[in-house]
This record gives sequence, C-alpha cells and structure tokens, in this order.
Amino acid sequence: MTRPPTPPRPQGPLTVPNPPTPPKPRPAPPPTVPQGPPRDVDPRLLRGFLAVAEELHFTRAAARTYVAQQALSRDVRRLERELGTELFSRTTRQVALTADGERLVPYARRVLEAQDDLVAAFTGGARPLLVDLNSPGLACGRVLERARELVPDCELMARFESGLTGAAAEMVAGRLDVSFGRYAGLDPAVRARLAQQPVRYEPMAVLLPVDHPLTELDAVPLDALAGESVYAGAGNPRTLEWTDLAHRLFEGRGIEVAPPAPLAVGPEEFGRIMAKKRNPALVVVDFPAMPGAELRPLVDPVPLSPVSLVWRKGLIHPGVAALREAAAELAAEEGWLRKPPNGWVPATDALIMMSQN
Repeated sequence: MTRPPTPPRPQGPLTVPNPPTPPKPRPAPPPTVPQGPPRDVDPRLLRGFLAVAEELHFTRAAARTYVAQQALSRDVRRLERELGTELFSRTTRQVALTADGERLVPYARRVLEAQDDLVAAFTGGARPLLVDLNSPGLACGRVLERARELVPDCELMARFESGLTGAAAEMVAGRLDVSFGRYAGLDPAVRARLAQQPVRYEPMAVLLPVDHPLTELDAVPLDALAGESVYAGAGNPRTLEWTDLAHRLFEGRGIEVAPPAPLAVGPEEFGRIMAKKRNPALVVVDFPAMPGAELRPLVDPVPLSPVSLVWRKGLIHPGVAALREAAAELAAEEGWLRKPPNGWVPATDALIMMSQN
C-alpha cells in the first residue's frame, strides 16, 4: 500500500526582506560669494595708476614714475585684476579713464597722501619742501627767508611760476607743496583739498610804458585808467584768479581787461611784449622792475591783492610749520593784514582772509 507524500515541514515564519534604505540627501553647497577686492592694495600699484590717470599716456607716466613702460602696464593690469574691473580704455591712439577708473582716482590720492604723510613723519630727515613764490622780489620771498632761518636743517626749495591756479593744480597732484596767492579765486572743489593762512593785503599798482602820460604822476587814481585796456593775465590758464580779481576791480569803472598776449617768461620777454602791445599791466607794488616800464601805485581807492600761504591739506612737514610761523611774524611786525581806510578788496576775499584753516 502506497503512503501519501509527506507535506513539507514549515520553514518558520515567512519573512519579507526590508526594502533598501534610500541614501540621505547631501546638504546643498553654500552659495558662491563673488570674491571682492583684496583687503590690501599695494600703494605702488595705486601710484602707477594715478600717474597714468593724470597723464593719460603710459610713456609719460612711466617716465614720471621712473619705471619701464612695460612694468607700469603690468602693474595697472594687476591692479585691474585685483579690483575686478577695468580702469582704462585703451586704443592705439589714446588712453581714457573708465567710470570705475574715475571713481578710484580720489581714493587713490587719499591713500597716497596718507602714505606720504606717514613716511614724512617717521623718516630721520624731512624731504625738501618745494615752494612756489610766483615772481622774485615779492613779499612771499621774505616769508621763505624767515622760514629758512627758523628751520636751518630743512631744505626749502624756491621756484618761480606765475599764478596760484596753476600752482594749486600742482599741489593737488602732489608735485608742489606750498604756494602763495589769492585763495578765494580758486575753484571751491580745489579749495576743499587745500589749506590756507592769510599773509598780506598787498597794494596793487599799474605798470606803464615809459612814455605813457600817467607816468608823470607819483600815484595813479584808479579812475584815471578809464578808457584803458589793462593787461591782467587774460588767456593764461595758470592765473585765472588774478584775471578774475581784475574784472571785479574794473567793473563799472570803464576799464577793460586787455585781450590775451603771448605768455612772456622773464623780465626781458615781459618788457618786450609790453612795449609791443602798449597796454598797461595790473601788478602789485613789489612787482620786480621791468625794462621799458614804470610802476605806479594805484589809489582812490587803494586796490588790495589778498595773499594767502596755501598748502595741500594733510601735509605734515617742519617746513610748512616754519612758513606759517614766519608769515604770522612778518604780518604782525609790518601790519600786512591791516587794511588801509580807503582799501578795496572783494567781499568774498575779505571773508576768507578773516578765516584760517
């Protein structure tokens, strides 16, 4: 008899394998933050940039900074990479500042001025101070001589260039330290970068051809110039403050400012041009003698040229302190800041001469 098949033994409880665990999602990487400019910018790069910005010519800028043109170009490109922007647009014919280049200029100037001040303050000896006296023989020359006596170990170098407007541009650019002249006649934006100390109300005069009828007078009343065309530096971009003063003085008096004349450098050339043009010239009483000309003070009223000692703001140098002390001493000793009862000066100038930076 055949047995029925034995059923299979149970294998234990039925198990269902667990499903695979999905991998945990990885956290998203943090967003990429654009890299900003470096924390430190080499002042040497800024100095090269500023030279190119002012010259708008790589060859001239390289000569001015005493480096090879290729090295200067590399420095400018490096600065552009570090700042992440283009500072100049360059073509084969010209170099121009971009908008970002224009924006960098004032910051670069402030950084370099601060660096120069720091170096000057902590070096063993102060560098030579470059002082513009406008013309030989003027009162500012006496200020310089007194200052040299006060700081004999400092080198105060004189130069003679005409006009505070031109000198102010040189001071702002760092190529000149100190000058003298009519501070109120400067553009307000330029004045904001300069400091001043009143020095003198300098009486004005007229320089006449030797055969001019007014040379017969010991002093020329201002109204006697009615109908004359008087030279006052018109057309010279370095003397805009002087031409402006002449316009204010002549207004309503029937006196014209003479048209531009060739720019004469030195007494001989000045005298030659004056003899050729035959125009009287507006000057100050201490103006140096010129061949073929006679100087006469102006009166009724006595026009005054407001003279200030002017220097770049933030400039630290023992020579500047000596010049300020010398100017104050001479002004007190000789009454340079006392206006005569019949003195004339523009109201804007009078306000500035009463103040001091």
